[in-house]
Amino acid sequence: MRDRTGGFRLPVAAQDLLLAAFVAVMQVQGVRRAAESSEVAARPLDDLGLLGPALLAVSGLALAVRRRWPVPVFVTVASCSLAYYAVDLPDGPTWLALFVALYTVTAYGDGRRSLLVAAAGIGVLSVGWLVAAADIEPKAALGWVFFRIGASVMSAALGESVRSRKVIAADAVERAELAERTREDEARARVDAERLRIAREVHDTVAHAIAIINVQAGVTAHVLDRRPERAKESLTAIEQTSAQALREIRTILGVLRADSDDRAPLVGIEGIDDLVAQARDAGLDVKTEAAPPPATLPSTVSAAVYRIVQESLTNVIRHAGPTRVTVVLAYEADAVAVRVTDEGPRGSVPPSVDPAPPGVPGRGLVGMQERCDLLGGALTAGPLPDGGFEVSARLPVVPAGETSR
Repeated sequence: MRDRTGGFRLPVAAQDLLLAAFVAVMQVQGVRRAAESSEVAARPLDDLGLLGPALLAVSGLALAVRRRWPVPVFVTVASCSLAYYAVDLPDGPTWLALFVALYTVTAYGDGRRSLLVAAAGIGVLSVGWLVAAADIEPKAALGWVFFRIGASVMSAALGESVRSRKVIAADAVERAELAERTREDEARARVDAERLRIAREVHDTVAHAIAIINVQAGVTAHVLDRRPERAKESLTAIEQTSAQALREIRTILGVLRADSDDRAPLVGIEGIDDLVAQARDAGLDVKTEAAPPPATLPSTVSAAVYRIVQESLTNVIRHAGPTRVTVVLAYEADAVAVRVTDEGPRGSVPPSVDPAPPGVPGRGLVGMQERCDLLGGALTAGPLPDGGFEVSARLPVVPAGETSR
């Protein structure tokens, strides 16, 4: 097997098997060499037959399955160590397997529980080692007992450190993946919002233009033979309305082209006079009550007011026909109020007018409500007690919370 750097790497099971064999040999041979080179008389390793070598070999070979069963392997190795020193066999590198087993318990454990297992095991081993070495001679040899205790603690701490680093790395990867998913969701939400905005702008522009053209086309068909000059005026109005609608749609859709540097700004309050003129050409008697707009009015608010007036006039043309309409614009210190009121149909509705289905809200009203919601404003729309219909909106000109500063 090759790792990511291109070098050869043994499988994990083979690595543990080789480690187990190495530790078993090192423990058996290390104790023999230590007993032979020691100047202090010590009990030979083979004094009890094969018990000593067997305990050392079993504790080493148990490491072959340390990753799969870390706690049982640790219990086995610890039991062998206690039994080995309980029968007073010679000291030496008998702790190799124990240190590897302790490291494995904490490195591959779950944190709290694995640390409790390691602490309990070290406590039992410490008591057993100290009891077995109670009458050891010379007393200086007792230092090896404390070495085993200290090294056991260090092995467990090293394993916990490795486990913690793995957990931190895994958490970092998870957070990075979550952040990436969040960025994708936010980008998708922005795309959806922009798509909705464009659809709303196109709807308002096209609906208004079609309503005007519909009325003017009806007038043209009615007066074509008797009043050609009036038919010419209607056709001119159709031409101008369609041209303006095309310009607005081109401006709205221009945002989709990254290389479009000559896009005109969206129409705002300054375009309401043209809306009123078109509505009058379509047969409405429009009266406006508006003061000059403030110079600091945000463009988003200005465009929203324009669209609300446009859609309101469009609804009057489509659903009421020729009638009287009042458009009121009021500029406050922190908001813009707009109200469009009509007196309802006068007599029968002309054939060119699209009557509103009863109880079914149009997309225009939904679009106006969405515009107000996006800007933190409020909108009300509904029939009047004496007939007619009114649309009233109030749009803040500063974000909420800044007016009190």
